[in-house]
Amino acid sequence: MLRHHAVWLALVVAAAAGCDRPSDPVTPTTAQSGLSASRVGQHAPNRIKHVLLISVDGFHAVDLRRYVATHPKSTLAKLSQRGVTFFGGTTSRPSDSWPGILAITTGGSPKTTGIIYEVSYDHALAPPGDVACDTLGTVVDYSEFIDINSNLLNGGGGINPLNLPRDPKNGCSPVYPHQHLKVNTIFEVAKAAGFRTAWSDKDLSYEVLNGPSGHGIDDDFNPEIAAPLPNGQVPTTNVADCEQYDSIKVQAILNEIDGHDHTGAGSFGAPGIFGMNFQTVSVGERTAGYLDAAGTPTPGLAGALDWVDGALGKFVAALDKDGLLNSTLIVVSAKHGQAPINPALRKIVDDAIIPNVINAAEPGVVAATTEDDIGIIWLNQHTRATVEGAVDALQANSSTIGIQDILFGDPLADRFNSVEKDSRAPDIIVVPNVGVIYASPTATKLAEHGGFSHDDTNVPILLSWSGGTGESFDEPVETKQIAPTILEALGLDGDRLEAVRLEGTRALPIDFDTRPVFGR
Repeated sequence: MLRHHAVWLALVVAAAAGCDRPSDPVTPTTAQSGLSASRVGQHAPNRIKHVLLISVDGFHAVDLRRYVATHPKSTLAKLSQRGVTFFGGTTSRPSDSWPGILAITTGGSPKTTGIIYEVSYDHALAPPGDVACDTLGTVVDYSEFIDINSNLLNGGGGINPLNLPRDPKNGCSPVYPHQHLKVNTIFEVAKAAGFRTAWSDKDLSYEVLNGPSGHGIDDDFNPEIAAPLPNGQVPTTNVADCEQYDSIKVQAILNEIDGHDHTGAGSFGAPGIFGMNFQTVSVGERTAGYLDAAGTPTPGLAGALDWVDGALGKFVAALDKDGLLNSTLIVVSAKHGQAPINPALRKIVDDAIIPNVINAAEPGVVAATTEDDIGIIWLNQHTRATVEGAVDALQANSSTIGIQDILFGDPLADRFNSVEKDSRAPDIIVVPNVGVIYASPTATKLAEHGGFSHDDTNVPILLSWSGGTGESFDEPVETKQIAPTILEALGLDGDRLEAVRLEGTRALPIDFDTRPVFGR
C-alpha cells in the first residue's frame, strides 16, 4: 500500500561545472561527480561565433551510444569525435516538451520558469473568451488549440487571441505563451549582446522562447505539426510523413546558415544562436518503437535515426561550405526521452480513470488533469482533507491506475511551489509504473513522454566544436546546464539568465578550444 507522505522520487542531480561560482549544495562538485576538475579543452570562447542548438525529441542516451558504435562513419560519430559527450544527461521533470526546451534555453526547472507542461492550469487566470474575466481558474492550453487554424502549417497566419487565457491583473488581456514564462531565455541575452537569433519548432506556441520581452528571437519559424501535409497526412502518423515535416525546418536552418532568414530571403549573416527540434525520432518511437529492453531499434525507428543523422550532415556540410564550421559550436540533446523503451512494459490505462476516481470521492473537486505517462492533478479545493481524500481514492485504485508513487503536500511543493504561493502549482502528481501510458483505451502509441522515469529523462548532451577532444562521461548532468554553457561559449556571462541565478545552475565543465578536427 502506498503511503500518504511518499517521498519525492530520487532525482538525478547535476554534476557541478565551473569553479567560478559558489558551491551548490544540491549539485555535486566536479571532483565528487568523477568529472575532471579542470575543464575539457582550452578556453577560447571568443573564437566561437555561432551556436547551432539541436533537440532530437525522444533521443535517449542509449540511442546515441548505440548509433555511434554501429555507425562509425555517421555524422553523429564525427561530431562525437570532435566533441564532448555526456551520457548521464537528465531532462526537466516533468519531461514534457515545454519544460524540456525551457530547461535547455533558460537554465531553469518548472519551479522557476513557471511552466510545468504545455497544457496546465492556472487558478488566477480567466478562460479564453471571458473578456470580462468573470471567472477565475482555467486550463492553460498552449497546444495547436491556440492557432487561428491548426489545419494549416502556418497556423492560419498566427495565434488566435480568443483562444488564449486572460489575465484579470492586466486588463483581462490575453496571455501569449511568452508572457506566461517567468524568466528570460538565451535568445534574449544573446540578442541584447548584439547577436542575431533564430529558432524553429513544432507549433506556434514555441514563440514562448522569445522570453518575457516577446522579442528574443529575430527569426521565429514554427510550422504546425498538427496540420496535414500536402498528401493529407498529419506528420505524427508515421516516420515518412514526419521526415517530410522536419524537412521544412531543415531547409530553414540551411537558409540561415547561408545568412538568410528561414525563407531564404535577405542577407543577415548566420545567427549567433539558432537551431531546431526534430520530431522524427519521437514519432518513430511512438509508431515503430524498440525490439527489446536494451534499446535495439525496430527498422522503422532505425530509419528515423538515419534520417536525422543525414540532416545533421547537411548542416555540417553547409557550415563547412560557408567557412563557419570552426567558429560554430553544435549542441545535440533532447527536450525529453520517451517511455517505455522495453515494449513488454507498455500498458495503456484509460485517462478518464484518474479524474473519475477522485470525483467519485468528492464530486466536482477536480479542476483539471494533464495525463501522458504522468498524471498531474489540479483541485478546486486545497485543504489537507480534500487532498488526502483524493490521494486515498487513488491509492484504493492503485493497481488499476498503475501507480508507482503519489506526490503531494510538502514534497510536491518543494519541487513545484505550493498552491498557497503559486496559482499554477498542482495539488497531486501521479507517477505511474514504467510503461503505463494514460490515454484513450484505443490508443496505439507505443511510447509517451512527460514522466519522471529513466526512459523519459535520460538523454545525451553532445557538444561538438573545432577543439573537442572526443571524450565522453557517464556522470550525471542536467540539460538545464546547456543554457549557461551556450552563453559562455559565445563569451557571455551565463548569470545573465535569471533562472541560472535563482537555481545556481552551472555551465557544463567545458572549455572551448578551436583546434580543427575535420572540415575547415
